[in-house]
Amino acid sequence: MRQLTFYKRSSDDLEMLLDSPSSSVTVTSNARGTVKETTNFKVDEDVAALRKAIEGLGTTEKTLIEVLTHRSNAQRQLIGTAYQKATGRTLVADLKGDTQGDFEDLLVALVTPPAVYDCHEVMTAMKGAGTTESTLTEIFASRSNKQIKALSDVYHKETGRLLIEDLKSEASADYGKALVILAEGKRDENTNVDTAKAKADAKALYEAGEKKWGTDEEKFIDILCHRSVPQLRQTVIEYKSISKKTLQESIKSEMSGHLENLLVAIVKCVENLPAYFAERLFKAMKGAGTTESTLTRILVSRSEIDLMDIKAEYKKMFGCTLYNQLESEVSGDYGKTLKQLCGQDG
Repeated sequence: MRQLTFYKRSSDDLEMLLDSPSSSVTVTSNARGTVKETTNFKVDEDVAALRKAIEGLGTTEKTLIEVLTHRSNAQRQLIGTAYQKATGRTLVADLKGDTQGDFEDLLVALVTPPAVYDCHEVMTAMKGAGTTESTLTEIFASRSNKQIKALSDVYHKETGRLLIEDLKSEASADYGKALVILAEGKRDENTNVDTAKAKADAKALYEAGEKKWGTDEEKFIDILCHRSVPQLRQTVIEYKSISKKTLQESIKSEMSGHLENLLVAIVKCVENLPAYFAERLFKAMKGAGTTESTLTRILVSRSEIDLMDIKAEYKKMFGCTLYNQLESEVSGDYGKTLKQLCGQDG
């Protein structure tokens, strides 16, 4: 297994942050996705193909993979509606009945609307005795206000409860505070950068951490969870000019546990969102086992947004293509489906 070698950012990298618009969590364009809308889309033909694959003797997995990985999510929703009208059954229920394990989870993720899928991932992370903080951290650190509000609306509709109230009871201490602020979906989205404010914020962070005995976590939470992405990028650069450490390094030396992981994730997403996801994918495949749920979530949720950029960062950071890594790590129909979403180029 390839040794994990983290790509260390130099001062030059930090200066380049201002010129990398694709790094922003506010990017919603699908220009950098690997999955595009199919032209000459014929919903009835797709429904007929899926019915034949599911209702025939044995399931034709190849057809399921071919159809569902080559349609946009919006097109899959149209297929799902037409499928239910034609059969009286939901496509999700039939996929669950005819497939299993990681392959089933992946196909269900593909036919689920993005906000509903994010919501279900959050619900799964909060379910049971423990909380899967890494999933909550990934979702709330990387999603835009619009995406967070959409998943919160689904949560309320499906549970009758407010997401932020449930998060308060699930996640405690400073980590819980930061998570709740992010879950409110109120991050400033002004694209103008106030350099003076960035200098002041960098100074405030320096004084709240490195410069004092003990750490003022609330100051870090307030600035990192409220400021806009472009503003935080400038703050990251200003911080390096007053400290010998990068902001990431400072957080790592001052904090610990889930709060450290969340604040570092926010900074990584601000600096380079595709690189953040590339690292998450690498970690999901390194070591003895593979974290399939993370592979599924990232490849499905980013396939129409910035998966091409994630692949480029993956190759740059780890010296091999994401496709080749998937080829050696995941197999069967599950592996085939992930590779179709990923695409072979670079």
